[in-house]
Amino acid sequence: MEKLNNWGEIAKEYSEKFIDYLPTLIGAIVLLIVGLWVIKLIVKYLNKLFEKKDYDPTLEKFTVNAASWGLKIILFVLVITQLGVESASLVAAIGAAGLAIGLALQGSLANLAGGVLIIVLKPFKVGDWVEAQGVSGSVVEISLFYTKINTFGNQRVVVPNGQLSNDNITNYSYNNTRKENLTFGISYDDDIKKAKEVLTNMVMEQENVLKDPAPQIIVHSLGDSSVNFSVRYFAELAHFWDLHWYMIEEGKIRLEEAGMTIPYPQRDVYLYDQTKMKGTVRDKQA
Repeated sequence: MEKLNNWGEIAKEYSEKFIDYLPTLIGAIVLLIVGLWVIKLIVKYLNKLFEKKDYDPTLEKFTVNAASWGLKIILFVLVITQLGVESASLVAAIGAAGLAIGLALQGSLANLAGGVLIIVLKPFKVGDWVEAQGVSGSVVEISLFYTKINTFGNQRVVVPNGQLSNDNITNYSYNNTRKENLTFGISYDDDIKKAKEVLTNMVMEQENVLKDPAPQIIVHSLGDSSVNFSVRYFAELAHFWDLHWYMIEEGKIRLEEAGMTIPYPQRDVYLYDQTKMKGTVRDKQA
């Protein structure tokens, strides 16, 4: 009987404490519900704001996610504080947890920092053709931790942003135009002026070759086996590669039709009679 009385007193005591704590609990729940509703409105507003402006899709996604998580963390701190937990202790606990997580995820945090730099500084964007980290291809996705690239052979390469942001990046799509520099060699016995005329006519006939800056056809070197011409011109990115392949084939065809010889490396080999050479040496010594 005495035990029942003790259990009754304990239940009564905790019931009174729960009733006293109930307004605080209800206030925290209301704060959580209202806070999540407000955060949802803010995120919805940010999405509409970005839709009206022509921002980079990756930057939009990053900004919205960062704002959402930041507001949720603030709301979490407010709710915990509302429940009676001291804010100083909570901040200290969050700081200690953050330090531990940071030490455990150093590589991931480096990738995160690199992703933020890439998104903010925009050395390239989705759709650009880039070369970095020994990889060359088209950028298909930029996330906070990794950048995904499709190579010329239609292979998917995932590059960590930490390494990517600290390496040299060549962006072939940054400018709307690109300069070509093709080399054609002719024999030393061929007519240089005629070869230059053939190459000049070939370049000037192409509609997709930009006339400003003007194309250049020059003799840029005298090789071991050939006189080398440099064919330089600008073209828009959309037509660059089509022109590249066409010019290589057409250049060879036109030079050959004009009677030019496209040489290949040659070596002259001389054979000597060793017995005669030795006899000559003996005669000279005598």
